[in-house]
Amino acid sequence: MIEKDTLIEDFIKEVPKAVSYLMKKNIKCLACGEPIWGTLEQAAREKGFSDEEIDTFVKELNDLAETGS
Repeated sequence: MIEKDTLIEDFIKEVPKAVSYLMKKNIKCLACGEPIWGTLEQAAREKGFSDEEIDTFVKELNDLAETGS
């Protein structure tokens, strides 16, 4: 299960499709070589996302992990 404090590099290994999701949200641009260290919450806060938006990201990433789509 993905949580706010889950390390990005850990859930990317579990859910590779999460890379596209994160790039669409402008959280981490892996294609640009931006490092993927830290937690989802830290990365989202760096981009100015609110608590509600971060909670939505966590839910959507868990849905993505469950469905694989």
